[in-house]
Amino acid sequence: MNPLLQTPPRFLFFTGKGGVGKTSMACSSAVELADGGRRVLLISTDPASNLDEVLQTSLGPTPVPVAGVPGLDAMNIDPQAAALEYRERIVGPYRGILPDATVKSIEEQLSGACTVEIASFNEFTRIIGDDSTIAGYDHVILDTAPTGHTLRLLSLPAAWNDFVVNSKSGSSCLGPLAGLKAQRLVYEKAVGALTDPVQTLLVLVTRAEQSAMKEAARASSELAGIGIHEQHLIINGVFTASDRNDDTALAFENRGRAALEHMPGTLRNLPHSETSFRPTGFVGVQALREVHSDVVPNQVTINAGDLELPYTTDFVTLVDELSKSGSGVIMTMGKGGVGKTTVAAAIAVELARRGFPVHLSTTDPAAHVSETIGASLLNLKVSRIDPAAETRTHIERVMHTTGAALDESARALLEEELRSPCTEEIAVFQAFAKIVGEGQDRFVVLDTAPTGHTLLLLDATEAYHREVLRSSSELPGPVRELLPRLRDPGYTRVLLVTLPEATPVHEAAQLQDDLKRAGIEPYAWVINQSFAAAQSRDPALRQRAEIECRYIREVTGEHAKQTAMIPWLEGDLSGALNLQRFLHSQTAPQTGGEEPVCR
Repeated sequence: MNPLLQTPPRFLFFTGKGGVGKTSMACSSAVELADGGRRVLLISTDPASNLDEVLQTSLGPTPVPVAGVPGLDAMNIDPQAAALEYRERIVGPYRGILPDATVKSIEEQLSGACTVEIASFNEFTRIIGDDSTIAGYDHVILDTAPTGHTLRLLSLPAAWNDFVVNSKSGSSCLGPLAGLKAQRLVYEKAVGALTDPVQTLLVLVTRAEQSAMKEAARASSELAGIGIHEQHLIINGVFTASDRNDDTALAFENRGRAALEHMPGTLRNLPHSETSFRPTGFVGVQALREVHSDVVPNQVTINAGDLELPYTTDFVTLVDELSKSGSGVIMTMGKGGVGKTTVAAAIAVELARRGFPVHLSTTDPAAHVSETIGASLLNLKVSRIDPAAETRTHIERVMHTTGAALDESARALLEEELRSPCTEEIAVFQAFAKIVGEGQDRFVVLDTAPTGHTLLLLDATEAYHREVLRSSSELPGPVRELLPRLRDPGYTRVLLVTLPEATPVHEAAQLQDDLKRAGIEPYAWVINQSFAAAQSRDPALRQRAEIECRYIREVTGEHAKQTAMIPWLEGDLSGALNLQRFLHSQTAPQTGGEEPVCR
């Protein structure tokens, strides 16, 4: 039995770094509780949810019974649908009453990423704070977004309560405040439930990896700081080598052991449980029921040499091609936990080593690019778009420019408006646009946020572009030119980074479709940390390699115009020298002609 379910509270809140298995652990807990006779509601608040795939059930914005699990219902909070509904709820009452231009102006204000987030939060609080919604359930399990987004989501209740209570203007970047004021009691009830140790358990999910544990420790501390103290740690996918003569398997095991031995003190003091590495993953109800059992799926016997990989470009060749332009923007995008930061850092280090001026930056709220690079390097500048710092700078700039010509009461009103959480969206957006503009005379390598957050950022880009068309003289040059630059394949090259697994590949494919709709054509895909390319002999890793082949073939055959593949590598991948080793790692030998297939 799952240790955290021995005396479960009503709410279980799963969070952690992207890619560590939050959804699998949340789903397995929901299935176990339902199998024990409880009525359970499982909800995803992640903009890039894969709940449908894991449960193998088509989900929507209202609870749906999960096939094969009596007593379990599940749902996805769709951010875009929630935003549309929220927008219409705010704007609808004014249609036919206010002039069309005024209604259009309100709709324009409600088109940014901030609206998407607050609309999603409204749905979240409606479920948690409204007894009628969850009255029939013994337990509510929340599968949340990657850590950075979750921390931002949880910080919204206090921020919006303060803004609603203190606002005197009656409007904000979200339009009229009447709708928000009506939500205040629901917000307070939701926050009260989350911070009540009797009602809520925070479940931090991590892998036996240093970066994932650091992220879990940071989340634990920050969530405790807003009053969520009842916490449990799950260490997912702990691997033990079967073939003690296989270097890759031993290195994989040793990396995990080292991470466990050096676990941050914040996590070491938490009650915790472990799950074993399963090469087949946890997709489907039967697999979810076996998460905490001793049942080990049958391992397929396949020789490493029998894995014939599709044709791919090696990583060095990809960087050679990227370097030919001499400048421009390179963006790594994809699901959290796939190695975007390492790929971005390796490219930046190599370009700097070749003598190009390079600026490596990130828009990820949970960024760690400086830790990945290590010591400073010639030709390389490293930065992070810090939301808090950018917001302070933006407010000061607005008060010294727009505010300078206002009288005291008008300045007070402007200052009040700038306390809106939407101000952070604007500030980060402008910083992003400024860094992209540097690609005119140097390489800018941008390690972007996990998929859901990136889509919100791109949505904000489109919203601002529409605004620019109306009032181009009012905005800085980098903001006016951002979307055209992102759409210019000669200026911006997007690399979609994935692991050779179902969820990362399918989310990257969805992201590619969204990018294409926005007029942005991805340059290449990077398949990272492939056991198939590493040619391990260990039975479990051979089985994982065989499973990888279907997703490698899907990428090369259905999604990517160009694909680079990087094998699973042992050792520490932080620091310039290790990043060089990462860059120059070679894929498995290519066989079978131009387009070989995995057998």
